[in-house]
Amino acid sequence: MRIVGGKYAGRHLTSPAKRVRPTTEGTRVAWVEWMERELKGARLLELCAGTGAVGLEALSRGAKYVDLVERDPRALHALKANVAALRVPEKVRIFKKDAVPFTQGLDEDAYDVVLADPPYGSGVGPLLVDIWRERRYAKVFALEHAADHEVPNGAAKLKLGDTTITLYRFGARV
Repeated sequence: MRIVGGKYAGRHLTSPAKRVRPTTEGTRVAWVEWMERELKGARLLELCAGTGAVGLEALSRGAKYVDLVERDPRALHALKANVAALRVPEKVRIFKKDAVPFTQGLDEDAYDVVLADPPYGSGVGPLLVDIWRERRYAKVFALEHAADHEVPNGAAKLKLGDTTITLYRFGARV
């Protein structure tokens, strides 16, 4: 696994020893390129961050800073190693928290963009969207999910094989 584009392109990232379903490089790159305008200079939040690869790719491509939320200790070990390898402690904060209560405590407009990749089939994705709609803690919310999973209607979708990214915006008609 590596950062593909931007300032940190080519830097390798650590994966946890535990078997996880990381966002594939192709999906990560398509996701970040699809959202390029929103990510430039953004205050970014990545929920269910795993290794942090999506958020760190966004940082490499121009996000102002990124907060990474992950609760699994093995994923956190890899996440911390990846942040250390990029030498960006002033641009990244790591929270060892569950994404649901973390988002329930956020203030309105705390972030510009949220990227979320909860475990497929967990039901957490739609719940995170509902909390976002209620609390309005970011202007844009992007959710990675299995293409065959039902999620709330969004403003746009990016279909990538078995994976879909659904984009939500405040004020967008669905």
